[in-house]
Amino acid sequence: MANPLIIIGTGLAGYNLAREWRKLDTESPLVMVTQDDGAFYSKPMLSNALAKNKTPEELPMGSVEKMTADLNAQILTNTSVTTIDNTSKSVSLSDGQTLCYSSLVLALGASAIVFPMQGDAVDTVFTVNDLSAYGEFRQAIVNKKHITILGPGLIGCEFANDLLHAGYQVSIVGPSALPLDRLLPQAASTAVQSALTSAGVDWQLGTTCRAIDHHNGRLQLRLETGDQLETDVVLSAVGLKPNTDLALQAGISVNRAIVVDRYLRTNLDNVYALGDCAEVNGLVLPYVTPLMNSARSLAKTLCGDETQVSYPAMPVIVKTPAHPVVVSPPAIDQKGEWRIEENTDGVMACFYAEDERLLGFALTGRRISEKQRLSKLVPPVLT
Repeated sequence: MANPLIIIGTGLAGYNLAREWRKLDTESPLVMVTQDDGAFYSKPMLSNALAKNKTPEELPMGSVEKMTADLNAQILTNTSVTTIDNTSKSVSLSDGQTLCYSSLVLALGASAIVFPMQGDAVDTVFTVNDLSAYGEFRQAIVNKKHITILGPGLIGCEFANDLLHAGYQVSIVGPSALPLDRLLPQAASTAVQSALTSAGVDWQLGTTCRAIDHHNGRLQLRLETGDQLETDVVLSAVGLKPNTDLALQAGISVNRAIVVDRYLRTNLDNVYALGDCAEVNGLVLPYVTPLMNSARSLAKTLCGDETQVSYPAMPVIVKTPAHPVVVSPPAIDQKGEWRIEENTDGVMACFYAEDERLLGFALTGRRISEKQRLSKLVPPVLT
């Protein structure tokens, strides 16, 4: 029997690749290796599950048994890949097994970043980057009143909106002057901040948390400004770091993430990467749409039809119902200017090049109705 395709990781990247590949190849052997229980769920849904009162058991769309049957695959759960040997085209597993592969795909995802802090309660800080962590966080906030979020970015704002809707008091701490400032122009960031303030968010911006200590049955945060903040639970949402350690050990090129070309090939023969762990043609885009495009193109390549990945315009939806946001950011190196329209419906910000081409946009509030029209006008991200 031929050696299997091995996919490391059963997140959205791993499972969607497996599904796309199975549409093209129903017979070749497939092995998937995962550190968790192999349930299929959407990680982006974790940041708006509380208000819907979703338990960890209700979020998965398929159990490992269902995915095994649907994909005609062998799925090894609670198992890590410890080494990759591309000379013998094999991987070593934490349970002592060695498996050979025909092709190997790294769908390793990314891990939550936690900045170093002092204090005797640092180990109480939560991150929510997988289903298990969501379950632990959900249990920890039972009968609590006040949650402090470290990080005013996309995930922090989404969790804040979700926690407010679920009845909690929320503070957000972060070094930037405005929320979502890496994604949005100032007017749009200000509109989001104003709406979340009205909904109940207490902002502690322009500072970071220096220390967290136990204090009178609660937690006390000491901020760099010298201010103190008392809370019941702390959630860190300061960003994600692509998981690259396994790739580095194997001699795979890594920059900000695992370096791959337009075919999602690494520098090792028959080894590929996609999703949050991959840097595609210089782009690190930890969102669902590029992941899905990558899965479709890589499935074809693995079946012998070498296909370059392409990215259309891919607006990002920020799940903040208090003030909805859609943004299609211009490329970092693009020259141009933001032109802003503000009214009671929200903000429409368009980024124009010097030759009047529309290169990006940001919409808030009811102005998100312009998404479809503007998406047709901005250039593709990767052609």
